[in-house]
Formats: sequence, structure tokens, C-alpha cells
Amino acid sequence: MIELKTSMPGKKALFGDACTVLGEHGLQMGGNWDFDKGYFDTILHQNGDDSIYLRVPFDVIDGMLDEDSAMIEFGKPFIIRHVLNIGLDDDDSPVLAAVGLDQFQKPDDPDAPIPYSEKWIEEGEAHVSRFSEDAVFIAPY
Repeated sequence: MIELKTSMPGKKALFGDACTVLGEHGLQMGGNWDFDKGYFDTILHQNGDDSIYLRVPFDVIDGMLDEDSAMIEFGKPFIIRHVLNIGLDDDDSPVLAAVGLDQFQKPDDPDAPIPYSEKWIEEGEAHVSRFSEDAVFIAPY
């Protein structure tokens, strides 16, 4: 994981506005969220089972995450490399298979070393600056 130097930490927005604007910049709400925090993610590079992501964390400071009117505050964006496990699952469960919950395997390396890190730092910081300057969405609420 590589933390980025950006102006995002501490900025606030309504969750619905953030979803709209970040979606226009290719970021989507990541699957690893809770009602009081989450991440917006985008893939910077993908080659087969190897992906490099830009991840923008946030905390809910007012309301619930399933509401567009929830107020969120952004944390420090970072770059992460994720190497998927494309082999057979050693922890195969017939019960999970029967209900369709065994489709995702544990990654080989969820925080792998990032080659060419300077390139990804530059690209990630540039990507963040493009959406963080959007005055319609990020404002001192």
C-alpha cells in the first residue's frame, strides 16, 4: 500500500453527490464497506489476475451510508496491488457452493508489492486532483 499526498483528507461531501461525481471519474463504491465507512475504488492497471487500484477511504460523519444525504469525510487515498487467486479453492465448502456463496476466493496477495511505484503514485495523485477540484461535489459542509 502506498499513501498518496493529496488535498482529499478532511474534505466532506454528501454521499449521493460523492457517488455521482466520483462515478463520473471512474470510481465506484468498493464492496468492503460498512454503514459507517467505506471506499471508492478504481482500477489504474489490470493484467490478468494482477490489478493496481486507487482507493479513496471515507467515514460517515452524519447519517447512514445507505442514504444519499449521509455526510461523509474523506481519508487519505492510497494505491494497492491485488493479486487474485485463479486456482482451485482449498477451502471448498459444499454448503457454500449449494447456496452460491463460494464464487470468490481469498487473494494470493491482497497487498502485494507495487512495481514502478513512482508511476502509480503520479497517476493516482493526478486522478485524485481531477475529481477533488470539482467544486460542485466537495465543499466545506
